[in-house]
Amino acid sequence: MSKSNSSPLPPAVLFEDVSFAYRSIRVLEHVSVSIAQGESISIVGPNGGGKTTLVRLILGLLQPDEGKVRVFGLMPRHARLRVGYMPQHAQHDPQFPVTVMDVVLMGCLGRPGWSGLFGWHGSAGRRAATEALDRVGMADCRRCSFATLSGGQRQRVLIARALASEPELLLLDEPTANVDSASETQLLEVLRQLGREMTIIMVSHDLAFVADLVRKAICVNRRVVVHPTSQITGEIIRDLYERDMRLVQHGQHVSPQELTHG
Repeated sequence: MSKSNSSPLPPAVLFEDVSFAYRSIRVLEHVSVSIAQGESISIVGPNGGGKTTLVRLILGLLQPDEGKVRVFGLMPRHARLRVGYMPQHAQHDPQFPVTVMDVVLMGCLGRPGWSGLFGWHGSAGRRAATEALDRVGMADCRRCSFATLSGGQRQRVLIARALASEPELLLLDEPTANVDSASETQLLEVLRQLGREMTIIMVSHDLAFVADLVRKAICVNRRVVVHPTSQITGEIIRDLYERDMRLVQHGQHVSPQELTHG
């Protein structure tokens, strides 16, 4: 079959008229959005607006009450091995003697074979973990204690853990949380490079960071509207968050009225 007649790739993520409620509280209402393979996009919105619920639906941890969710054309639970996930909060005991390599190898759990089932990581798993660390600029720290790292270094290690599974979709929940401006710049460059290789969906409150990385933002507050980041204005932010906000950009406070993206 010629390329001109080949079937188009399914979206990396597809929501079709999705609604979801926790008990009787409606969190998402009639959400329809399509994210193309290879696209980098951000999910923004107020606390309780439905961002985390969208992520859990993509991961197959929740099922919609109405509508359907597909990941690479599959039900989410059947596509999990194609998704790398970095959670917002990584709880760890600073006294526990875990190395950076130990943390990254956790990303291989769940893969086919004995190593994915029991954590008996052979040369292939360690090679994948080392390559993942190299991609985020942390290969030289693979024997370091995870507890000794800075906040920005930990975020990059957690991204490496997600990459160790060799995903096609990278799902990041607040990757700039507890990261200083210098580390944020390094993280931005890492994500920019990764965006050339895979689909990236990033939950973030940092609209200045988002605008440097993605062209579109999924704005969530029970309902969903997709905006080009270049067109996100103070009025859109007020409508989304239902109040004025102060945004942090390069260490300075910026009011919504001052926010412009060219």
